[in-house]
Parts: sequence; C-alpha cells; structure tokens
Amino acid sequence: MLLFGLGAGVAFAHVSVNPNEVAAGSWAKLTFRVPNESATASTVSVKVSLPTDHPFPSVSLMPIPGWTATPHTVTLDPPVTEGKFTLNEATDSITWTAADGVGIKPGEFMEFSISVGPVPDVASLAMPAQQTYSDGSVVSWDQVTSAAHDDSAGHDGTAEPDHPAPMLTVTKTAVGDAHGAAAGASGASGTGGTATTDSTAQWLAASALILAAIALLVAVIGLRRRPQRGAAPSDAAVSDAAPDLVTSGVATDAGSTAVTEAASSTERTS
Repeated sequence: MLLFGLGAGVAFAHVSVNPNEVAAGSWAKLTFRVPNESATASTVSVKVSLPTDHPFPSVSLMPIPGWTATPHTVTLDPPVTEGKFTLNEATDSITWTAADGVGIKPGEFMEFSISVGPVPDVASLAMPAQQTYSDGSVVSWDQVTSAAHDDSAGHDGTAEPDHPAPMLTVTKTAVGDAHGAAAGASGASGTGGTATTDSTAQWLAASALILAAIALLVAVIGLRRRPQRGAAPSDAAVSDAAPDLVTSGVATDAGSTAVTEAASSTERTS
C-alpha cells in the first residue's frame, strides 16, 4: 500500500497549467504549477516552451521575488498570421531561475504566471516544461497528449504518459477582447449580468430622486396653506360672530364685549 501511494503521488505530481481551458481570441492568465518531486534536492530552474506554429501575439510576465524570468524570442520565417496580427517574431520560451538559496524545496510547489493573448484559434496548445534540480538532474515534461488531463487516464481510456506536457484546450466560445481576462462562457455571462444590474440600479435611483422631489414640493405647499397658530381674529370676524353668540348665549370674551356694547347703544337710543 505504501509503494502504491508513492507511485500515485509521483504520477499526479506533474507540471500543469491553470486554467487548462480558454476561449479562442481571448486574453488569459496562465499559471504553471510546479511541484518538487525530489526528496533531497530543490527545484532551481523552470523552463516553459510556448508554441511557434500558433504563437501568442503578446506575452507578459509576472515578477516573482527571488526568481528571474527570462523570455526568449525567435524570428518567424515566414511570418505567421494569428487573427488580426501578422507576427515576424514570437516568444518561444520563458525560463525562471531561482536566486542563490532560493528554490522549490522538497514537499513544496511553486506557481509561475504569464499573461497571453489573443489565444490562437486551434483545438489545443502544448507547452512542454523542463524542471532543473539543485543536484543537476533535469526532468522534462514534454509528452504531448490529445487534450489536457486532470486525472491519471486520458479521455480515450488510455493511461496518461509519465511526463505529460502542460496542455491548453481552446474552445470556440466568443468572449470580449479584454486584456488579462480569463475566457469562458461564464465570464461573458457575468459581464452581461453586471451591466443589467447596474442599469436597473440607475433607474431605481433616478425614480427615488423624482419621488423625493415630489414629496418635498407637496410638503412645502401644505405648510404655506396651513393657518398660523395663535393669530388674533379680525374685527369683521368678531362682528359677524356677535349675533350668533347673543342668540346661543355662548359666553366668550369677544362675544361678551360685543353684546355689552350693543345693549348700551339700545338704552341711549331709548
């Protein structure tokens, strides 16, 4: 059982690329995962070869502390046309070299990332890797399979080779031409969903502002029409109210004054 477990560990611990599937014409960040398989030595150099029959028009490197990335460029004769680009030269490999005292130690792994695009419109792209150890040994991951694998068996049921090359499967899904964006149908759908959400939010915000303005206008008009509290009644209002007060016998300050003045005038007349 121990020997079987060790054998399975070695079979799975190969250099791989993530993601292993992108859309044609897209820009993608490709990350090469490099595990250290030696029990005594550290990985001090990693070289990844890029295709030249279907080259990437653009290749950018992500710096890694303690490692030096060195791209290698070749002249294409004759020039190669990829989509809208006609290339006279292309990057055919990148080598990462560890500084002294730095490396991938036993039981560890490291990831090396690049940005490429647009991705050529082909079925798949092989990117062989070469792993160099501090004891001078070199392991080549260059056995090309028909497609990328995540398990120990191929899609056709055959066993995966011992040293498979990192494989990138290219799909036909149409995606936006966004630099550094990973391709895929889910990415395109996510972008559309964000745009719809933003539009809905803008309409709701505008409607809320309009309703708030209407409510403020109604409140101002209501305050202007409302009578002021504590205002003294006018003389005309008191005169009009006096007869009713006499008839009904209601005693108020304003009504009593009006009735008294009316009685005095009647006595003088008599």
